Amino acid sequence: MRDAQGFAPPGQQESLRESVQDAAQLRPAARTRRIAPVLLLFVLLAALAVYVVPRGVDAQYLLSIEDDPAEIAGRALDEKFNAEVATREIEQALAAKDSDLAKSFVDLAADRKVAIDPALTDKVNAAVAEDASAGHAAQSFALGLVTGEPNDIAGFAGTTLGDLFVFGDIRDAVHEGSRLASGQEADELILGLACVGLAITAGTYATLGAAGPARVGLSLAKVARKTSRISADLTAYIGRSLRGVVDWSQLKTAIGGFSIAQPALAIRAARNAVKVERAGGLMRLARDTGRVQAKAGTQAALDGLKIAQSPREMARVATLAEKAGSRTRAILKVAGRGAIALTMAVFDLGMWILWALATLFGLVSSLKGATERTTQRVIDYRKRRRLRRLAEMQVRA
Repeated sequence: MRDAQGFAPPGQQESLRESVQDAAQLRPAARTRRIAPVLLLFVLLAALAVYVVPRGVDAQYLLSIEDDPAEIAGRALDEKFNAEVATREIEQALAAKDSDLAKSFVDLAADRKVAIDPALTDKVNAAVAEDASAGHAAQSFALGLVTGEPNDIAGFAGTTLGDLFVFGDIRDAVHEGSRLASGQEADELILGLACVGLAITAGTYATLGAAGPARVGLSLAKVARKTSRISADLTAYIGRSLRGVVDWSQLKTAIGGFSIAQPALAIRAARNAVKVERAGGLMRLARDTGRVQAKAGTQAALDGLKIAQSPREMARVATLAEKAGSRTRAILKVAGRGAIALTMAVFDLGMWILWALATLFGLVSSLKGATERTTQRVIDYRKRRRLRRLAEMQVRA
């Protein structure tokens, strides 16, 4: 209804003004809730998530297998081992007359269903048979027994036998001890290991071979030192351990009495100078090395000593050898330390996981913000349209 002058009644005019004011107040509020910045942030975070999240998931998986060397090795082989690598490594091993390594690659290829040329496999089998022949084995055994530097399983058998019957340890102790007594440069690592070996040999007999793995491990450590097949970090660790185990002043005094012809005298002098009860860490390293030799062979144990940088890593090599057996050498050759340890630091893996979680949180938050603003836009638009219609109806009325 309108009055005589064509205006709406005062009550309707007041209602009309309030409606128009409400509609005007909605416009600034709507302008402040801009959607474009939030949508842009969502797109950027989505692009970042494509890069970060898969790496975060991968980092979480790596942390879950941190204490499983077999799983770590399997992952490394997935990335590095194929038919081309197997063929190349087998040919190189045959050229170097290392039939043990060649056979290890053949076994690894068979285990991972990697096809190699049957003719190449026949060459490997022939090389293995030749190295296992009686004449070659006898020659290697004698060389290992006399020099303490074996080239294969038969040679190491000779070295171990010599050490078990104290001949090898006395030989090494006399050789290095005479150099030390004459003022020449001596390899104290070999001297110390030989003396520790002499000290525990009686224990090996007393326990009917229970200390055998440690005895084998000490022999392998000496061989690795002589042939430069032990890492610098493990060398440093053994050196530190020997300083706490061997009484060097007492040993230097007794060195003059060492003689291959008088083994009892050498053993007694070594036992007096060596504090076996302090050799716990060194014995654990020796036992782990012996475990590798028992499961994967002499060369695998030496390869492990060359790769491992700590006793803990050598224990990982032993765990790997117990599961991989003859394939251990091939795995260590292909993957290196990546077969027993994560290639990324735990801190870096944790950071990838943190970044992935932060990115996902930001992505969800930006999506939530965009949804809320879009919804509010729609609600404000409908309110304005309803108020405009109400205002028009009141004006017409």
